[in-house]
Amino acid sequence: MREEKAPGEMEHRILVVDDEESIRVSLIEALSDEATSVQTAIGGADAMRILSTEMIDLVLLDQMLRETAEDGIEVLREIRRRFPDVVTIMMTAYGRIDSAVEATKLGCFQYITKPLDVTQLKLLITSALTNSHLKREVALLRERQARDHAPEDLFGPSQKTRELLDHVRRAAASPTSTVLIHGETGVGKELIARQIHAGSPVAGGPFVDFNCSAVPESLIESELFGYEKGAFTDAKANKRGLFEIADRGSLFLDEIAEMPLSMQAKLLRVLEQKSFRKLGSTADVRVQVRLIAATNRDLFREVEEGRFREDLYYRLDVIPVHVPALRDRREDIPVLARHFLERFNRELGRNVRGFSERAIELLCSYHWPGNVRELRNLIERMVLMASGDEIRPEDLPAQIVAPMAAGARGRGAIVFPEDRLLTLDEVERAAIEHTLTRAGGNKTRAAELLGISRQTLRTKLKEPEMGGDPARD
Repeated sequence: MREEKAPGEMEHRILVVDDEESIRVSLIEALSDEATSVQTAIGGADAMRILSTEMIDLVLLDQMLRETAEDGIEVLREIRRRFPDVVTIMMTAYGRIDSAVEATKLGCFQYITKPLDVTQLKLLITSALTNSHLKREVALLRERQARDHAPEDLFGPSQKTRELLDHVRRAAASPTSTVLIHGETGVGKELIARQIHAGSPVAGGPFVDFNCSAVPESLIESELFGYEKGAFTDAKANKRGLFEIADRGSLFLDEIAEMPLSMQAKLLRVLEQKSFRKLGSTADVRVQVRLIAATNRDLFREVEEGRFREDLYYRLDVIPVHVPALRDRREDIPVLARHFLERFNRELGRNVRGFSERAIELLCSYHWPGNVRELRNLIERMVLMASGDEIRPEDLPAQIVAPMAAGARGRGAIVFPEDRLLTLDEVERAAIEHTLTRAGGNKTRAAELLGISRQTLRTKLKEPEMGGDPARD
């Protein structure tokens, strides 16, 4: 059993595997200091015994171990098989190219020749250990992210969610098939795209996201495909496009329905030929990219109305994934609410321990036109503004505390709670929120329905009691 490092122990442990005593002794003297300990072995068996019982960070391995009649390449192969996290640097007095190539293929960090330059060796060891440390940090961060963003924790226990996640797992199994994610605004389409990437054979590659509605039409091509220096006036240097950056990984195109028709043709070409040309270039760039697209529109209707290419639609819709609205999976609401509560407690330094039973009931009965995004934003505001250690009905906004009656929802009637009287501001707020929902978020239309000017509506939305948020104006 390998001995773990204890707090306060030396930062680095190096193992020198060499059959020449003079080399072993000189490396102990040259490399040992307050932060580094050096152990030695004369052959592979001795090295394996030490590696099996102690935490070694780096091995300096001689290629020719004459005393034990061993080939260092075979010892390297065994180290990589049994202890893949240990960094290895191979030393040789011969410098054969074929051996260097073989060692590199096996995962050797560097192949150096004797006699050794101690100064250069120390720099190389520092570089190797830094590289190893960064890899471990990345692995730990990925593990922590996977743990903190487990699908079951983020999506909840409802039957529709279980069916969705099962479909996502099956969709992820293919490394190259395109996926088209359908769903209302705020349901978590990007999160689903990340789950597809994380569960796919290209999970080790990059995940690159691009919102087609957030970039001016004139810049979309250069963002996706990049350009060569001098391709246009402001092209001062070469630029890699997102397709090139996402090579051997996944590219997520959100709001795909917003992509101009001219760009749709170029996107189709990339999907069909798996290559593209940068602006200003005559050479094709080949890529292997898993494309995931998302939309909150009925894309087939967009095709019928001539706003989206039919051939591209069928090329994207190889594996369709529909994300249900939050109101259609109400069992998930308590789980999601508690997840966001814990998250914002950590981020905001608060200690709100939970929700009252009535608050959860109200959250579950609300229709959530903004879906999970609306729930997340609400919980963030509640955690920040909560006066006690529990979120209660009086902490919730009026549109949740006084929802429309189920039977009168189409008429827009408001139900007044039996346990307290609403203030005039709360009634006004509920009316505005309801009208905005009915108007699909269109403030001009909502102002017309309310019989007020758009400027008056803008002013009311910014008032503190209205939960004013300049970003929504």
